[in-house]
Amino acid sequence: MPLALLRRMRTKRPDRGSGLRMPLPVGAGAFSCEVLDPVGQALGGVEVTVTETRGAARTVARATTDPHGLFLATLEPGQYTVLLTGSGLQPKRFTIDIAHGQCEPARRVQMDPSQQLELPPPGTWLFDPPHTAIRFIARHVGMANVHGRFTRFRGGIYIAERMEDSRVEVAIDASSINTGNNTRDAHLRSADFLDVDNFPEIHFASNRFIWRSGPKWTLQGPLTMHGVSRSVSLDTTYLGAVNGGYEQELRCAALATAELHREDYTLNWRNMLARGIAVVGPTVKLELDIQAMYRNHETPTPPE
Repeated sequence: MPLALLRRMRTKRPDRGSGLRMPLPVGAGAFSCEVLDPVGQALGGVEVTVTETRGAARTVARATTDPHGLFLATLEPGQYTVLLTGSGLQPKRFTIDIAHGQCEPARRVQMDPSQQLELPPPGTWLFDPPHTAIRFIARHVGMANVHGRFTRFRGGIYIAERMEDSRVEVAIDASSINTGNNTRDAHLRSADFLDVDNFPEIHFASNRFIWRSGPKWTLQGPLTMHGVSRSVSLDTTYLGAVNGGYEQELRCAALATAELHREDYTLNWRNMLARGIAVVGPTVKLELDIQAMYRNHETPTPPE
């Protein structure tokens, strides 16, 4: 049933007592809800999952609320669990009973903000190489994906008093590229690709920390590769801070992804195709799985 039908048939916002007036399939009932954000405004994009409570707990409906915060599903009579989830929000779960011909007023559900992970203390945090991975995925022209990683790098995070003023810097040894194939790796190090003899380092330094929602941040800054600098955005999820490791030192963790366009760095795949060289495609997905140690005079040096 289109959500537009719900918008046409619902009563005005101040008075929902009369509910919906809509035709129902024979033998069915309906469930509808209006989802509001923590300050009471309509909230679109919240995922609503309706699951049977008996038997195999089969999911019978799943969709996101429309821009007006509305969701509607026609259901067979029975009992169901409704789960509402959204980025930066605490999940909401409740049970509904649907009867034949039932079409009650839309249930209003106000979401609550999720509990924020405690941000790491201000100071310098150094990457722990054995527990940090810098990976990439590229589409091989006409074939499957190529997965690889850089095995040598250094870097860290400076956490400022205001998180928005923090910085991240990483320097990658370009010759450490590894895709599990020696011939391909030698080609990637050559002048056709990374040209590691002339450009031995790939470097990123953030200049903006932008909070998105919940634990999600965007880090912006120049990435220098193959002698060319371009601004990139890292979509980052902060995973929290704990005590643990070599000597129970304080450490934090995050996941970050970015999409790079090879031609931005003068790596011209079309020219190489014209020369008959089979290469990866024009875009590369970069993934950083970071664990960093708080740096002070007692912090142990991570092993190589």
